[in-house]
Amino acid sequence: MKTYKFKTNIKCGNCVATVTPFLNGISEIQDWEVDTKSPDKTLVVSTNTDLEVSEIISELNKAGYQAETIL
Repeated sequence: MKTYKFKTNIKCGNCVATVTPFLNGISEIQDWEVDTKSPDKTLVVSTNTDLEVSEIISELNKAGYQAETIL
């Protein structure tokens, strides 16, 4: 399984609810979670297939949020 980590501006449960349909709409995503208590508001995405990081960031942008990859 491959894991991607992003620093986001997703701050609360309502924000998570807003991005849910966007992230759930990416069929390659196996699982995802946002740690809203982390200073970086870390989004962790897991997948079993190759997934373009830009696709995740694009979907978050459509939802009104920003993300940058954490290496």
